This record gives sequence, C-alpha cells and structure tokens, in this order.
Amino acid sequence: MSGGLPGVAVVVGAAMAAAGLAALVVRPLPRLAPRVRPYTVVARTRVRGSADVTALVRPPRPTARGGVVVRRLLGPPAVAAARRIGQFIERRDDEALARSLRQAGFVDVTADDYRVRAAGHAVLFAAAGAVFGIVVVRSAVATLGLASCGAVFGAARSRGRVDRAVRERTERMRLELYTVNQLLAMHVRTGAGPIQAVQRLVDRGSGTVIDELEAVLLAIRRGTGEPLAFRRAAELTPEPAAARTYKLFAAGAERGVDLAAGLRALSEDLRDARREEIRKTATKRRAAMLVPTIAVLAPVMLLFIAAPLPSIVFGSR
Repeated sequence: MSGGLPGVAVVVGAAMAAAGLAALVVRPLPRLAPRVRPYTVVARTRVRGSADVTALVRPPRPTARGGVVVRRLLGPPAVAAARRIGQFIERRDDEALARSLRQAGFVDVTADDYRVRAAGHAVLFAAAGAVFGIVVVRSAVATLGLASCGAVFGAARSRGRVDRAVRERTERMRLELYTVNQLLAMHVRTGAGPIQAVQRLVDRGSGTVIDELEAVLLAIRRGTGEPLAFRRAAELTPEPAAARTYKLFAAGAERGVDLAAGLRALSEDLRDARREEIRKTATKRRAAMLVPTIAVLAPVMLLFIAAPLPSIVFGSR
C-alpha cells in the first residue's frame, strides 16, 4: 500500500512528460473560429449587435503548445464536472436562471457560466473546510462536516450574491423611475414621439432604468416591434413600477394613449408608495430604538420593585 503512491506518481509524471513531448513534436491544429468568423458577421450583427470586426485582423495570441494540449485534455472534463455539480446546486431551468441573472445586472453571464462558478465556489470552500479539519481538528468526522458546511456555504454564497444584486438593482430603479417618468412626460408633452422621447433620455442620461430603455431601443433597431420590445422589457425588469411604465409605452405604440398623463399618474403613484414605504420604515426603526432602552431599564426597574418585597412579606427591616 505504501509503495503504491510512488508508483502512481511515476505513472502521472511519465504521462505528463509524454504529453509535453507530443506537444513539442506534433503541432496543435489551428482553431476553426478564425476561419469561420468572416462568414458569420451578418448573423452576429442580427443576434448580438456586434460585428467583432477587430477580431478579423487581430493576430492570434501566442500560446505554449504544452499548455494548449493540457487545457484541451483536462479542460472539457473539468468544465463538464463543474456543470454537473452546478446543476445539482442550482436546480432552476435555464430560462428562469437567465432571467434572474439579467435582473441582477449580470448581462454577460450565461446560465452555464453561473453554474460553473457556483460549483467552483462550492468546491473551493469545501476544500478549505477539509484542509482546516485535517490540519487543525485532525478528525475524520469533523473534516467531513467542515467540508459539507463549506460546500453549502459556497453554494449559498453564489445564490445570495445574485439575490442581493437583484434587490439593490430594484431599489435603484425605484429611486430613478420617478424622475425618468417625469422627463419622459415632459418630452412627450412638447411634441416628441414615444421612441424619440426615449432616445433623448438615453442619449443624455444614465442609470439602471436608462440601461433597460437602451436595451429596448437596441431591440427595436434589430427589427423587433415597438409593443413587443416594451412588453419584453416589462417581463424582464425586476421592478413592478418599471413594468407598468413599459406596458404603458406598449399600449401607446398600439392604441395611441395619452402617454404624458399616464406617465405623470405613474410618477404620483411612485411618490405616494415611496412616502408610505418611508413612513413604515421610520415606524419600524422607532420600535427598534426602544428595544435597547427597554432591555437596559427593565432589569433595573424590576430590581427596584423586588428589593422591598422581602421586608414587606416577612416583616424584617
């Protein structure tokens, strides 16, 4: 049993040496992507909106042959294993997960990328817990428990990061939407059309709501109808008030409703809802401020009340 580990090490070393020698002798095949890219410019512009013309003239980066061989050999199995672990951690389907990532603002992260990262975090914290158990605790049961806790913490940390980003983005949108609706109503009232008003605001403003409006304009430029683009934005946004605004624009594009009056009414509803939310938050904080006072004063008052009880009951001074 003791001689088995050196034998395995020798076999692994020989395999790595053979792979390095093969990388030096046999030149790796050129990748197919640079050859196909010139013929997919039109398709990429229709799907993603970026022609990636600079990649056509950019020279390929020099890479070590041994690194390429090792990456091609070990990369796909590692990624496949990470995806399997990620599917066990995150059981939502790809559409629901992609919607959550979009609502969190992680536009460039796909569902598979998120699952791979979640699996990486889980494995990393599990390994950290196992190392701590082996080095410090030196108990098999404690090591297994620490590794399990680390894996659960790593998985929950990834999902908690997405949920926290969704909440923060929703709060920013709720704060921005009142001003955005007022500006849109002003542009519409001065004679601008719905798309023209949105374009003016996108050109001059910035923020979370502005980013969603810019995505709507980009979808319209790609050929999507105005009502469908706004309804799609209403489905993807995490803020219900923003969804009402987008649905109002969709109705305005279809039936020609009075957008200025509707936007002003939505702004008033937002202001009233925000005022009520601030009032409830102030009430909760006021009640929370009483807790330390009661916790400090209540024992002292009980002591003052209970101190004369023995003399009253037993008649002693």
